[in-house]
Amino acid sequence: MLPSKPELSGTIGAVSATHWLASNAGMRILENGGNAFDAAVAAGFVLQVVEPHFNGPGGDVSIGRTARRAQDAAEICGQGPMPRAATPQAFSDLGLEHIPGSGLLPACVPGAFGGWLRLLAEFGTLRLADVLAPAITYAEEGYPLLPETAHAADVLAPLFRTEWTGSGQIYLANGAAPKAGSRFRNPARAQTYRQLLKEAEAASADREAQIEAAHQAFYQGFCAEAVQRFLDGGPRLDATGAGHSALLTADDLAAWTPSVTTATSRPYGAYRVHKPGPWSQGPVFLQQLALLEGFDLAGMRPDSADYLHTVVECAKLAFADRDAWYGDPAFTDIPLADLLSDDYTRERRRLVGPEAVNELQPGTPGGRSSWLPGAAPEPEPDLSGHTDEWMGQLRNGLPTILKATTAKGDTCCVTVTDRHGNTVAATASGGWLKSSPAIAELGFPLGTRGQTMYLAEGHPNSLAGGKRPRTTLSPTVVQRDGQPHLAFGTPGGDRQDQWTLQFFLGVTAFGLDLQAATETLAFHTDQVPASFTPHQSRPGVVVVEENCAAATVAELTRRGHRVERVPAYSLGRVCATGLGTDGLVRAAACPRGRQPYAICG
Repeated sequence: MLPSKPELSGTIGAVSATHWLASNAGMRILENGGNAFDAAVAAGFVLQVVEPHFNGPGGDVSIGRTARRAQDAAEICGQGPMPRAATPQAFSDLGLEHIPGSGLLPACVPGAFGGWLRLLAEFGTLRLADVLAPAITYAEEGYPLLPETAHAADVLAPLFRTEWTGSGQIYLANGAAPKAGSRFRNPARAQTYRQLLKEAEAASADREAQIEAAHQAFYQGFCAEAVQRFLDGGPRLDATGAGHSALLTADDLAAWTPSVTTATSRPYGAYRVHKPGPWSQGPVFLQQLALLEGFDLAGMRPDSADYLHTVVECAKLAFADRDAWYGDPAFTDIPLADLLSDDYTRERRRLVGPEAVNELQPGTPGGRSSWLPGAAPEPEPDLSGHTDEWMGQLRNGLPTILKATTAKGDTCCVTVTDRHGNTVAATASGGWLKSSPAIAELGFPLGTRGQTMYLAEGHPNSLAGGKRPRTTLSPTVVQRDGQPHLAFGTPGGDRQDQWTLQFFLGVTAFGLDLQAATETLAFHTDQVPASFTPHQSRPGVVVVEENCAAATVAELTRRGHRVERVPAYSLGRVCATGLGTDGLVRAAACPRGRQPYAICG
């Protein structure tokens, strides 16, 4: 297809995010002298306000960054751990065989706020007041409500009126949901941000000290106290059809700080690709690249059956390893070096043949044996008095209000590149409008990432108190010839590292510019069990956009794939920025969803 718009280029900086107001906020920071990291933080806080159905301060963020003088990239883990009281026995005592996908039980320590602050403190240059100002303005003065947010509030309105009344105070007016496009305000959220800023500035005149004071106010001060008061208020209805109290406490918040470590990376031709570690699904991107190095992708057409089959079969192998081996490395010895080694990759590559393989095939890195805990059977919830659509929505752990006719999507993304060569990609999620009751005095709900963990013991992603659940959040930063080159990401849960891989291959294997690479045919396999409740797996299913050629679909079917079509240009929302060898910054935003926006200056 012809690109719908050109790749953008400029000299000051480039921002691409999943909402135009976030992109604009980031660009203003760059124009006023801030660097890429300042801009990303400002955009990230705006995303929390304008995309509340997909992220919030109570959720999570994964951030990758690199700079011209940095040989390696850093990753910031804004994934909070499970409460110390969260154990398999605790759920067994409640009569539960899995962690529900909504309510208070799956709540982790909120990591998003701390993650953004750590980026600002470690790598930014501006003060907290500078980067919080746009978010405060939109929360106080209002912003045009997205159709997805309005639809979620409308579907969930009966729940908000009767059970999750804090959510009702924020998202309903006289018991009714707001209309799409209407001016929407969240004064409680604005007041939370203002109070954080007030306590930060009262603590010190020093920039770094103010950021630390804001962290303290959130995790040990008034925010943590408000969270504890809310949780002490008793059980709240969740996906089980009953009410449960949280295992999370203010002490869990006080004990946590975000980490900054060297990103996991692997070379790919002239590139070095950096991903978050195995506490996320990030290394699965690197495993796919390693497998694909053995195929002549450039000799295939990007819409051909050969290409789709090869990419899908490699994805199946890499994601099988994700499910078998990835988890919090602070609790489990993850054989990451073996998983990324050349010898292991050659062995795995031999499994890619001309026909589809429609069962999971995890490998044996270093001779180790693995096991895949099957998804626990979903108990039938007690639906007495709860037979409306909203109860069915709660049973699915994704943030999206599911519709039979549309592809599932979730999460937010922002990427920034400045004229100095600083690049950052961040994927934020959790604390969704649909996931958990809002804390009315703070203006946001807690996250539900705990649902991704297993109650069966002995697996890398088994539940344990203080352990990080394996997250799907997976931004990417890339160097070329040792210099910053690309930053990109997409919403999409488990599919993020399939859709962004196709973007990256568009650039590297097929020579497309950034914008054209966001607009190539998108597809993914659903063979891997979903990270989110109810952990659905669909062996052999390959989802393609309906603009895929009929001959390609027929050939994939002949090879044993179960091809499922979805509307054209509906998969993923890739955002990307980068720095060219000519010193110009570049940006692109996928036109899918009509919401991501790229800006260059």
